[in-house]
Amino acid sequence: MRKRDDAGAAALTPQERQVAQLVRRGLSNKDVAAQLFVSPRTVEFHLRNVFTKAGVTSRGELTGLTLD
Repeated sequence: MRKRDDAGAAALTPQERQVAQLVRRGLSNKDVAAQLFVSPRTVEFHLRNVFTKAGVTSRGELTGLTLD
């Protein structure tokens, strides 16, 4: 299990941060994609980067991070 890294969350790109914030609100990848006018695959790509940088492995863990 990876260690959560709030500092890694600070290194997110603006797009990754936006995706993470929408996912934290409970939106699906498809809904996030519709809001950001990108494909669901693009959302998946950004979300994988968020998980790696922040050291989390699930959407649930993502809600516990400080992104501001």
